[in-house]
Amino acid sequence: MENTSKTKWAIDPTHSEISFKVKHLMITNVKGTFNEFGGTVNTSNQSFGTSDIEFSMNAASINTGVADRDAHLRSADFFDAENHKKISFTGEKIENDDADGSYTLVGDLTIRGITKIIKLDVEFGGVMKDPWGNEKAGYTINGKINRKDFGLNWNATLEAGGVLVSDDVKISCEIQLVKQA
Repeated sequence: MENTSKTKWAIDPTHSEISFKVKHLMITNVKGTFNEFGGTVNTSNQSFGTSDIEFSMNAASINTGVADRDAHLRSADFFDAENHKKISFTGEKIENDDADGSYTLVGDLTIRGITKIIKLDVEFGGVMKDPWGNEKAGYTINGKINRKDFGLNWNATLEAGGVLVSDDVKISCEIQLVKQA
């Protein structure tokens, strides 16, 4: 009989970062982060390739370093954080792209109550014990979404042509998981 024990891992928020970039004026990227987030990964037989993944972040915790812009992003023009407090992701499957620890994570992303399937590129950094004996696993995650797929439609047309904010949003995450007792 095969051993199918589950191991629970939780995101270590002090050693993780959820960030994004979006083109502004079609010439430069503006970067932001979400300050409040959490999630769990449940693995079977210590294999991350057979994981149940749940992740969420507080939409109101968006931080671009500019208070007025952050307030606009929290408003109904964008995240509508008052009515849609959480942005969530549920992993559906992990595809092993190659032997070097690179994967594609496929799952459901929900923003403003709209759920779409997205694909994220994942690079496994390895597993290591910290000085206090905690087992940690590290991942770098990258992807791209179209913000309009999630009802984030606000924009302004520029006099010279083009738009103020691009539709494409690049996602970049550094995730450190800690094995739960």
